[in-house]
Amino acid sequence: MRAYERLLKYVTVRTPSDENSTSVPSSSCQFELAQMLIREFITLGITDAKVDETCYVYAHIPATKGYEDKPKLGFIAHLDTVSDFCDRKIVPVVTEDYNGRELMLGGIEGRVLSPQMFPHLKDLKGRTLITSNGDTILGADDKAGIAEIMTLAERLVNDNIPHGPVSIAFTPDEEIGMGAAHFNLEKFNADYAYTLDGDTEGEIQYENFNASKAVFEIEGVNVHPGSAKDVMRNASLVAMEINSLLPSDETPGNTDGYDGFFHLVDMKGDVAHARLHYIIRDHDTKKFEEKQQLLKDITRQMNAKWGIGTVKLTLTEQYRNMSEIIKDGYMHLIDNAKKACQNAETAPLILPIRGGTDGAQLSFKGLPCPNLGTGGHGYHGPYEHITAEGMDKTVDIALELVKIYAE
Repeated sequence: MRAYERLLKYVTVRTPSDENSTSVPSSSCQFELAQMLIREFITLGITDAKVDETCYVYAHIPATKGYEDKPKLGFIAHLDTVSDFCDRKIVPVVTEDYNGRELMLGGIEGRVLSPQMFPHLKDLKGRTLITSNGDTILGADDKAGIAEIMTLAERLVNDNIPHGPVSIAFTPDEEIGMGAAHFNLEKFNADYAYTLDGDTEGEIQYENFNASKAVFEIEGVNVHPGSAKDVMRNASLVAMEINSLLPSDETPGNTDGYDGFFHLVDMKGDVAHARLHYIIRDHDTKKFEEKQQLLKDITRQMNAKWGIGTVKLTLTEQYRNMSEIIKDGYMHLIDNAKKACQNAETAPLILPIRGGTDGAQLSFKGLPCPNLGTGGHGYHGPYEHITAEGMDKTVDIALELVKIYAE
């Protein structure tokens, strides 16, 4: 079975994680996909596959006889999707021999996938393009990674390819930064691993953002506006003032490459109370710390101006840049990934991640874990798309990696 055929099946199982949940996993729907994958593993003859009580799936393919002493290599993807654009039935749409031009996605909203928005679409001409119907996400982030790993497993089992020990894991709640929180390294049992959770096939990523979540809670004083002089403290106006003190050019819409940013994710408020939710990102550790310090300084400034207790800031670290781990003795993972791409006749693309992966946290827990592209584009929205051919190439790259580590 080709990887895209698995993807078409997996995406119909909605698995949005829930940032406001206190349960693990954050949404019970992730178990539905996990159980489906366990059944598929068993059909493939991988009988040790299990899902634990926190919805982590673990499976292992024993080494070919005589290859037991080779490095234990792992592959990881995540079960959940974002919750945005995931409130309806997901309907995958397959467009064969895509012409590289505007594509009507259909659906209720009538959205159009356009090369004006995504210039790379012209390079996908002639491929089999997979999208949603435009009303929802597709869910290729990261069900494409799952489908590619399952297809890799099938080929290793059926094609008589010599290989060392191979470990597989699928994690819940990656999209809310909790994918590695309950990951059991002992159960996984690998020396190194790769997450399949990137974009274009051939991408190799080992530099990701340092990341934190920042929440401002602002307390106001609400009185009748007719007698408000020197009494009213409008929490929403204080929130606006806080945002105005951040550098206006350091937002996602104004940055790329290694640039960091402040991203206002959500804002709520009235006169009595307001809340600002940001995510803070930077590849450079020093600049990342400076960004967090700026938020602390703004908090002190606001409390000095409006009264102690007006503004409360909560900073929560989410993940760190895995490059400091990979560069310290594990660059073979990058060199071999480049070689695997070349063996699979795909140009390697060494790019920084403008985000993070489970691999970032796992690298700091003792499992060096760079990231590979899956062939997908436009993640986290209704314009998400991927090609069957890009997925095939990703499977080939993963297979070449297994061969390289069996040499």
